[in-house]
Amino acid sequence: MKSNDQDGLNKLKELVEEVRICMLCTRHRDHINSKPMSTSKVDPNGDIWFFTDELTEKVEQVESNPQVCLAYSDPSRNTYLSISGTAGIVHDQNKLQELWNPVLKAWFPAGLDTPNVALLKVSPDHAEYWDSSSSKMVVFFNAVKAAVTGDRYDEGDHGKINL
Repeated sequence: MKSNDQDGLNKLKELVEEVRICMLCTRHRDHINSKPMSTSKVDPNGDIWFFTDELTEKVEQVESNPQVCLAYSDPSRNTYLSISGTAGIVHDQNKLQELWNPVLKAWFPAGLDTPNVALLKVSPDHAEYWDSSSSKMVVFFNAVKAAVTGDRYDEGDHGKINL
């Protein structure tokens, strides 16, 4: 990610850290494949980091085609974020130690000594978000109001993040 827009980077970091879980979308032969991932960190450059087992289908897919999409969604907060970027597998013991969290033992029982533990790094190229701080009831009311009055529904804050 280019660090030419600090406001964009701050918005990206805020939304990713608010939602945390995303669907990682990769190309698999003739279709798109998605799998849930838990974000470990958004670093100061805007790169997004995940722990992974190196011997998984998603790693094969990333190595075959590094263009990915991260889809973050939190319907309870009406927050949505789509990030397109380039992914790669990183084998850096210092970075693994820096990002390690004891909760990860659920997936990596031997901690950082678990065989094939690696990092997946996504460098964003493009991001778009939809963010409405309204409750579900307010969103529903406003949608019904728009339908009844014929006005267009205002879905809240929407924008593209300059990366």
